[in-house]
Amino acid sequence: MKKIYFKTACIAIAAMTISSCEDFLDKEPEATISPETYFIDATQLQAYADKLYADILPSHGTGNTYGIYAIDTNTDNQVGVNVSDRWADGRWKVPNSDSNWNFGYIYKLNYFFRQVLPKFGDTNADGTDISGANNTITGGLDNVKHFIGEIYFLRASEYFKRYQMFGDFPIITTPLNDNLDELTEASKRSPRNEVARFIISDLDKAISLLGSKDMATTRINKDVAVLLKSRVALFEGTWLKYFKGTAFVPGGEGWPGGTKDYNAGYQYPSGSIDNEVKYFLDIAMQASKEVAEKYKNVLTENTGSLQQSTSEPANPYFDMFAQENLSNVKEVLLWRQYQKDVVMHNVCVYSNNGNVGMGTTRTVVNNFLMADGTPVYQHGTIVDGDGYYMGDKTIHDIRQNRDSRLQLFLKEPGQKNFIYLDATGESGREEEQTPDITGPEGATGYNTGFAIRKGGSLYQKFYSNSKCFTGSIAYRAAEALLNYMEASYENNGNLDATAMEYWKIIRRRAHVDDDIQKTIGATDMSKEAENDWAAYSGSKLVDPTLYNIRRERRAEFFAEGFRYMDLCRWRALDKLTSTPWIPEGIHLWNTPMQQWYDNLVYDGSNKANVSSPEVSEYLRPYQKRKNQVCYDGYTWHMAHYLYPVPAKQFLLTSSDNKTALASVIYQNPYWPTTADQPAEK
Repeated sequence: MKKIYFKTACIAIAAMTISSCEDFLDKEPEATISPETYFIDATQLQAYADKLYADILPSHGTGNTYGIYAIDTNTDNQVGVNVSDRWADGRWKVPNSDSNWNFGYIYKLNYFFRQVLPKFGDTNADGTDISGANNTITGGLDNVKHFIGEIYFLRASEYFKRYQMFGDFPIITTPLNDNLDELTEASKRSPRNEVARFIISDLDKAISLLGSKDMATTRINKDVAVLLKSRVALFEGTWLKYFKGTAFVPGGEGWPGGTKDYNAGYQYPSGSIDNEVKYFLDIAMQASKEVAEKYKNVLTENTGSLQQSTSEPANPYFDMFAQENLSNVKEVLLWRQYQKDVVMHNVCVYSNNGNVGMGTTRTVVNNFLMADGTPVYQHGTIVDGDGYYMGDKTIHDIRQNRDSRLQLFLKEPGQKNFIYLDATGESGREEEQTPDITGPEGATGYNTGFAIRKGGSLYQKFYSNSKCFTGSIAYRAAEALLNYMEASYENNGNLDATAMEYWKIIRRRAHVDDDIQKTIGATDMSKEAENDWAAYSGSKLVDPTLYNIRRERRAEFFAEGFRYMDLCRWRALDKLTSTPWIPEGIHLWNTPMQQWYDNLVYDGSNKANVSSPEVSEYLRPYQKRKNQVCYDGYTWHMAHYLYPVPAKQFLLTSSDNKTALASVIYQNPYWPTTADQPAEK
C-alpha cells in the first residue's frame, strides 16, 4: 500500500464503486463486496476515507497545475489568460446540466454512515449516538471513532463547497433509492442558514469523534474540524449580515424559496435574521479562539528576507509553502503529501516562470502596507513615492520597505529562484528573468508582468516538469487568528483585547509595525477603494478598522484561494454592476521596464502583444487586442453571487416533467430556469 496522499492509500475498493445518475441525485451503488462482510474493521473504514481524501480536500492536484496558488485567479488579486464568464456581460448562462449540482460524493459519504453507524452502535444510523458503547467494529474503539469522524468532516467539507455555490441546498443524510417520488422529495432545497447549521452539526460530531486519537497532520484531526467550523460560521454570519433584506437570504425581498409551500412563511430558528447573524458569529468567535489559543505562539517563524545563498539562514515561513515534509510545521494543521515518481504536481515549475499565465494585479501589490504600517499613498505618489516608498517604476522599487509578505513572494528579475542545485531538476531558471510579457500566453508567459514565488522551492530537485513533490497545505492555524479578528469585530463593533493580540502577532510575523491604530488612522477609504473591491460591502464603503482586518486577510492568504469566497460573503462586488474594473499589471510605459523589451506591438490588432500607452501606462492584459473578452473591463450581475441551478433539474423534479414552475426546486435569484440564458439582473 503506497502512502502517497495524506500518508494514506489511494486504493480502489469495490464496495465503494457507486454509480452516479447524471440526471438526478444518485442511484443505489452496485457493490461487489457485501457491506455485511466489509465495514467490520477500522482498517476498512480508513480505506474508505482514504479514497475520498483526494476527491474532496483542497490540494495541488496532479499533473499540469499551479495548485492552490492559482485559485485566486479571476479576482482582483490574480487574472488568467482567459477570463471567467462570471466577469463578462451575458457570457455566464444557465446550463442544462452541471457537475456542480452534484451529489455523488454526498451519496458515498451517506452510504458509509448507513453501513457503519449501526455497527458502531447507533441504532438510528444518523450519528445521534457517537459514544460507541455498543460498537462491534474491530480494530480499536478510538480508531473506529476517528475514521467515522473523518467521514463527518468530509461530508461537512463537501456540503460547504455546494453551499458556497448555491446557497440553499438539499440536505440529504441517507443514500437514496432509485425512486422518482423519493428523489423528488429529497431535491427540496433547505434555506442556506439551515445548511450551514447542518454543516456545523457534522463538524461538531467530527470534533467529538476525532478527539479520541492523535493523528499525524497528514490525516484529518480535531483542530482542523474546529478551524473549518469557524470558517463556515464566519461565512454564513457575514453573508446574512450583508445580504439582509435581499433575495439572497431566507425571508428577504424576492427570496425565491418563499415561492414554495415547504418554505412559506419561513422563520429563522433563532427568531430573526439578526439573531441568526449573532448565532453564527458567536460560533465563529468561539471556534476560532479555541484553535488560535493553541497555536498563537507556535506560528511559523518569518525571518523577513528571501534566502538567496546557501550561506544565508533559511526562512521557515517562505519554506512552509514549498517543502517536502510538513509534519513538523506546527502551523500546518492538515496537508497533502506527494511522492516522487508516484503522485506529483507542477507548482514549482510554474512558480519558476509566470505562474502559467496567472498574473498578479497591481491593485493587490499596491494594497500591501509599508513596513511602518502605513499605506503606500501616504508616501508621495504611487508612481514616484517619497524615498521611503520608492514608487512603481521598477519591480525592485515596489518591493522596498514593504510588508515582508510582498517582499518574499513578489518575484524580481535577478533574484535566485533556487539555490540548492541538483542535477535531477531537469528544468527551471536558476535566476529570475525579466517578465516575458510578449511571449506565448499560457505556460511560460507573464500575463501582467507581476508573478509570485509562493509555492516555489529553493531546491532545484523539485523543478522537473510535472514531477514536483512538495507538500500542499490544506489548512493552517493562522486562519484562526484572522477569523477571530473579523468575527469579533463584525459581532461587537470593536476590537477586543484578544483580537488586538492576534492582530499584533500576525503583524509582527510579517515584519510590519504592530501599531494597529496608526494604520487605521492613516487609512483613506476613498483611496483604498481604488485598489481593493473589499473596500465595499454593497454600495457602502466599510469603516477603516474593518477594512484593515480585510486587508490583513488579503495579505496573509495572498494566492491561497480565499479571495473569491471572501468577496462574495462580504457582498463586495456590487460596485462592478455599474463601474467596470480593468485589470492592470506592471508600470510598463515611460519607465525603465519599458527598456526591457524591443518587440512591443500595441496597435490593437491580432498581432498586438501589449496594451497601448494611449489607454494606460500600465500593462492591461485584456486590452492588447480589441476582440478580447472583457476589453472594457470586468462587469458583474447580482445573480452571479450564486451559481444557477441547472435547467434540467427543474424538469426532472416537476410534477409534469415539462414545467419548471411545477418543480419542487426554485432557481437562485435573478437566474432564469431556461437553459442557455444569462442572468436577468
